[in-house]
Formats: sequence, C-alpha cells, structure tokens
Amino acid sequence: MRVFIELSFDGNAYHGWQRQPNGLTVQEELERALSLFTGTTMVVMGCGRTDAGVHASYFVAHATWPDEAPRSKRYKDWDEAVWKLNGMLPKAIALHRITEVGEKAHARFDASERGYVYHMHTKKNPFLVNRSARIMRNVDFERMQEAAPLLIQKADFAAFCKSGADQKTTICDVRQSRIIPLEGGERWVFEVSADRFLRNMVRAMVGTLLEIGQGRIELEDLLAVLESKDRSKAGASAPADGLYLNRVVYPDFAPWHGEWNNAAK
Repeated sequence: MRVFIELSFDGNAYHGWQRQPNGLTVQEELERALSLFTGTTMVVMGCGRTDAGVHASYFVAHATWPDEAPRSKRYKDWDEAVWKLNGMLPKAIALHRITEVGEKAHARFDASERGYVYHMHTKKNPFLVNRSARIMRNVDFERMQEAAPLLIQKADFAAFCKSGADQKTTICDVRQSRIIPLEGGERWVFEVSADRFLRNMVRAMVGTLLEIGQGRIELEDLLAVLESKDRSKAGASAPADGLYLNRVVYPDFAPWHGEWNNAAK
C-alpha cells in the first residue's frame, strides 16, 4: 500500500534531504529506520529537495508499505508504528503521522503549493545558532518589507535559481512574499509560498532583499533583476541555517497539525 509519511527535521547535521554518495542525508536515515522496522528494504520519495543545513518543520514523503513483511506484526496501528520509528530515528528527525493514501499518490508531483520561512536576528543569541541567520550589518528591514511583495507574481525566476541547476522550467507562481517582525524588531521572518521553487531560490530571494535593505540595490530595481533572468544580477545566497520548509499543500490531504486548508490559498 502507498503511504504518506509526515515528518520534520533539523537539517544542520545532514547534507540535505536527498540520498548522496558522499554525505549523510535525511532520506538515508529514514530509509534505514523503515527498512529495519519492517524487515524489508524500503525506499521513500520526498516532496522536494532541501540543501545541506536547511531545516523542515513540515515535510512529506511517500513510500510503498509492505503488506507482508517479516516484522509486519510489530505494531497494532499507525500511531504505534510512528512511536516506535521515532525511537529508532536520530533526535534530529521526528515522524508525526503515517497515512494510507491512494496507490498513485505522489509526495512531490501532487503538491499544489509549498511554503518556506527564513529566520533572521540582529542581536547575538546563542540559542539561535544554526536556527536563524544573524544579520551583522545595518539593514533597513522596513525597506525590505516594501520590496518583498513585489515578488508576488507568476514569472520567470531564473535570476533566483542556482547557476547550472537542471530545471525544465524556471517559471514559478509566487503567491505570498512578506517580511514580518518578531520580538520588537530583533528578529525578522521572511515568509514565501509558491506552486514550486527552484534550487536555491528562497536563499537568493533573501540575499537580494538584504541587498535592498543595505542600499546596495534600489527598491525600484528589484523587478529589473527579476526580468533580467540573470543570477549574477541578484544578491548572494543567504546562509542555509535560517531556512525552513514549513508548508506542503495537497488538494485532498490535510496536514497532521491542521493549520491550513486542503486547498492552496
């Protein structure tokens, strides 16, 4: 049977989600635990790729769960399976729910919307290390707040795509882009959602907005950067440690926490 596996992970210890030959990944750890738990080799497909150091407060993967496996009677229901698997997984990975879905359900291709948040802070805080990007230069966040909504459009975002990335298309429909203050302006969060994202796209967006906040790119030039389709015109990529995948929307599947509607907003 096909199942959706909802999870979250701290990306600091991993070389991203997708299995790689030369670095430990979240996919590798999850497949190892599932295979050990069921007694048969299991392969999972994620809703997308995350780079090294990028976190996910919400992530979805699908897998074919064996109907008959050597250890299939180790659990009475999915809740018990999740509880036992969490005991087998590293502390940096947490499963939230396993749900049986249709045989053709696909964690990546069925997603109608994804969302990210990027955390930034200006005051040194040891408890935010690897959780939020510290901004050490003088930045006008209000100016960044003005610029962020200009990215809400369906357009070619090649200027914000990692150079050399293998993308069939660089057209994306960005549906939300905003910067909100936290803790009296000592912390800031960039929120963005779209039908799809290109490699390194959010970090490039943040880097470009920071360039605007520092006065190195004029506010009115942001659209020209987008229209250029030239990665060199945009800002440098922001560090990975502030970035979290936090939203994956499916037309007919409600998330375990129930914080958003089934349909894309």
